[in-house]
This record gives sequence, structure tokens and C-alpha cells, in this order.
Amino acid sequence: MPELPEVEEVRRELEPAMAGSQFERVVLRRKNLRRPFPRGFAARLTGQAVRELRRRGKYLVAGLSSGESLLMHLGMSGWFRVERDGSAETQALRPGSGQPLRPGSGQADPHDHVVFHMSSGAAVVFNDPRRFGVMDLLSPARLARHAALGRMGPEPLGPEFDGAALARACAGRRTSLKAALLDQRVVAGLGNIYASEALHLAGLSPKRRASTIATRDGQPKESAHRLAHAIKEVLRRAIARSERPAARGSRFRVYDREGESCAKCGGSIQRFAQGGRSTFHCPHCQR
Repeated sequence: MPELPEVEEVRRELEPAMAGSQFERVVLRRKNLRRPFPRGFAARLTGQAVRELRRRGKYLVAGLSSGESLLMHLGMSGWFRVERDGSAETQALRPGSGQPLRPGSGQADPHDHVVFHMSSGAAVVFNDPRRFGVMDLLSPARLARHAALGRMGPEPLGPEFDGAALARACAGRRTSLKAALLDQRVVAGLGNIYASEALHLAGLSPKRRASTIATRDGQPKESAHRLAHAIKEVLRRAIARSERPAARGSRFRVYDREGESCAKCGGSIQRFAQGGRSTFHCPHCQR
């Protein structure tokens, strides 16, 4: 599943095609993705302008002139393609692809399920082979009480997220530190890959109890500040790499590098199952 940096990459690439533009025509090529499209989806979008396109966790949220919000989630295999009407240019926005504009208009694809024809002259195509993506239209009240968004913790790259916020969220938790980081109520949008990366950068074991980074009254220990800084750093680096396709090689510190040498201490990177997912770490320098 695409993680926060990849979703942010898609947001930045979609923004010029969608922000400030109107939906001139909306084409639905099936009745549902993971869930059915909301009633009147195409009609409710047509004629509306996109006031802003933002990211919340791993969701894309387009604020519309109607007051509603278009909520989009890529799911496991979803991606966008931007086609420039009349210019024979296509841009693939597959998360992590870094694929530049290339000649040739897009071929018909049976997995192209939604097409937004925008007044900017762009056609924004959503392709999703496994159909785990989601699109919904929400009023401000429904957006505020959305099952996932309503419970999300702070954005990791926002000013509200720091060592103190992380310590408060982890205080008293008996779960592992890695499991706590994957809880969207602790920090929004952090996934399996970058949780492992941040823990390595901070020198903290994914196995240690989450409560150990906070005092009994929830005040941050030095480890909380170190981990919050590491989370911001690995996400910023990942987003920067997504903007420079040539820098994509050897992108991870520990993830998917089982048996290789740790760049920090020379120890051997190990993998183990944690919460049904693979965790990669260096037991020599992560304590």
C-alpha cells in the first residue's frame, strides 16, 4: 500500500491539474471501487471547482466550491494518470514511480475506472486493478466525523507533531513502540516502511514498550524528541527522493535489507514478524 511520501507525491502532481479548476465532466466506468460511489457522484461533482487539494494521512481531500469534500484513497493498487487534452502528453502518477511526462496519449485500460475532465484541460484518470481504492463526497459535518479521519493523530510533518505530542500519545501504552507508530491515532499516515526507518535513525528498538519514551506523567524523554525528529527526517527525505527520480536507488536504511550491513554500526540487519508485518532493524544499535 502506498505510504505517506508516495501519497504526498501524488498530491503534488495532481494539484496543477485540479486545484483552481472545475469538473467539466465526470465519467464512471463502474458502479463501485471498494465501496459503491455515493448517490449522484458525477452530477454532484460536475461544475464544482476544486478550492484546494490537501493530504490527510494517506487520504487526498479536495475541498469543493459546493462546500463538500471529495475524499480519495489509493488503496492497494490505485494510481492516477494525467492526460493533457489535445497535447498528446500523459503523466503517470503511480506512487513511487517518479515517471516524467512522456509522449503518447494513454491507451484504453480496463482498470481505468474514473475520469475527471477538468477545465484546466487535463483529464485525471484513476486506475485501480484490485479496486481497493475509495472515493466519497462528504459534507463538512460528515468529514469531521469520518471513521478514519476523525480519529487521526497529528500530521507528522506539521508543527503540532513533536516529541511532547508523541510522548503524550505513547504514555502508558504497553504495546511495542513499532505498533504504536502504526496506530493512526498516534501519528497520521505513518506506515510500516517508514516506521522501521525512523526507529533505526533514532536508534530505538521496535520491540521496546511504547511507554518507555515518556515519563509516568506523560512528559517526553529524550528518546521521544529523537524519534519525532527521525520521523520527520525520513519522511522529508522520502518526499525529496520522489521528486528526484535519479535518487531512488538504495532508498532505505533497513527496510527490505535483511542480512546486509547496518550503515551506522556495521551490524547485520534482521527481519522479524511483528503484528503480521515484516519489521527490519539492527539489534546492535537499536535499543
